[in-house]
Amino acid sequence: MPDLTDSSRAPGATPAPQPSRWKVAWDSDIAYSFRRSPVAVIAAFVTLLLVLAAIFAPLVATTNPFDPSSLNLMNGFSRPGVPNEFTGETFFLGTDDQGRDVYSTILYGLRISLFVGVMAVMFAMVLGVTLGLIAGYVGGWIDSLIMRVADVQLTFPSILVALLIFGIARGIIPIEHRDQMAIWVLIVAIGLSDWVQFARVVRGATLVEKNKEYVQAARLIGRKPGAIMMRHILPNVLSPVLVIATISLALAIIAEATLSFLGVGAPPTQPSLGTLIRIGQDFLFSGEWWILFFPACTLLALALSVNLLGDWLRDALNPRLR
Repeated sequence: MPDLTDSSRAPGATPAPQPSRWKVAWDSDIAYSFRRSPVAVIAAFVTLLLVLAAIFAPLVATTNPFDPSSLNLMNGFSRPGVPNEFTGETFFLGTDDQGRDVYSTILYGLRISLFVGVMAVMFAMVLGVTLGLIAGYVGGWIDSLIMRVADVQLTFPSILVALLIFGIARGIIPIEHRDQMAIWVLIVAIGLSDWVQFARVVRGATLVEKNKEYVQAARLIGRKPGAIMMRHILPNVLSPVLVIATISLALAIIAEATLSFLGVGAPPTQPSLGTLIRIGQDFLFSGEWWILFFPACTLLALALSVNLLGDWLRDALNPRLR
């Protein structure tokens, strides 16, 4: 005989409302870990602030610093917060040698740096995950070939690999199209220099997953290898990939800034934070410190906040630390 004292089982009782997805997400272990980590909260706030500033740069910037018609050379080398002695205009972060507002150049340069970093990481992630799945699942000489290429690439610093790829691509592209293709060449160069870590992690996880019962069952019912890799193995190896992607984003932004600082990155018509730092370095010892200082601080804040988020995500997804 059923226990009618339990209202949830009584006839005609209203079922308990199901929690919303937002409520489930808010009560999850990752959300709880995020709320308990002040460093992660501050890093997320700084990252979100810089990303929004880059996205809405045309709305929040005082001028378009890369529009020649909006420039006034008389505003050149204006000190931060001090009215210009010729025009009387005041710029919060000063101006550079061409009279461009440093605040506006940082916002527009931030857009280039973030775009290159995100696209390069996505390219490296897709390439590395694909090769890692193939190497781990297929094995044999294909596994040996992919891993030996990865081992050889690891013997060289990633920035040198990116420089080499960038130089080869620039030599292939016609001169009249080099500036237009420079950003995409930069993305490919950084992506090809960073795919190895994705491939090695995914290969190791695939070697473990392919021997489990659910993969054996998928083989027995006639699933093709490509479907098994994409629909069964891939979802179970994504956790470390997300951590690597977050940390790699900071490294990709720094790599882009390094290449641009060396003069082989973003073109002068589309300067990134690295290009702005290179321009400011030319005037550092003549007293115009703000041209270098503020873009460098922005790059430091962006890379540090993304790195701290990656560290928190790595700890949050590690079951041994729960």
